[in-house]
Amino acid sequence: MSGHNKFSKIKRLKAKTDAQKSSVFTKYAKMLQMEAKKVNGNISSPSLKAVIDRAKAADMPNDSIDRAIKKAMGANEADMETITYEAYGPAGVAIMIEALTSNRNKAAAEVKHILSQNNTSLASSGSASWAFEKTAEGWMPKTMVVVPEEDVPKLEKLIDDLENNDEVQEIYTNAE
Repeated sequence: MSGHNKFSKIKRLKAKTDAQKSSVFTKYAKMLQMEAKKVNGNISSPSLKAVIDRAKAADMPNDSIDRAIKKAMGANEADMETITYEAYGPAGVAIMIEALTSNRNKAAAEVKHILSQNNTSLASSGSASWAFEKTAEGWMPKTMVVVPEEDVPKLEKLIDDLENNDEVQEIYTNAE
């Protein structure tokens, strides 16, 4: 029986875990580039150290961390910017989506596409942020929404799809 040996199983499993690691490493590389640009590559800066520590906690290799910092210091590198999108998900759950990108149009198109696949769309600025308070850790919900049992899988799928996008860094909801 061809294709049913141990090596084939290992190869498929490794490909899956490598794809997940790649997505996480890409997000941390963007964060490292943004922070390195802010502090002009000063590795002793607290904000850059914090991002490096988070990347190391996710098992990002040191050479990848160094490469991301050096890339940020390149003269021809495009500026990374943080964009916050607002949306409403299943059962009226408010969603705050933070993206880090060098191309606003590409990020917006990807987020809109993911939202439309999950039968929702972007909300106008300020329409979902009222339900959150901006803190140092991110967006903390002020009010919570109870999600019915039939809408929980829809919300989980939406969040998973958004998290799998390389542009999206953080997702906050007010779901209980």
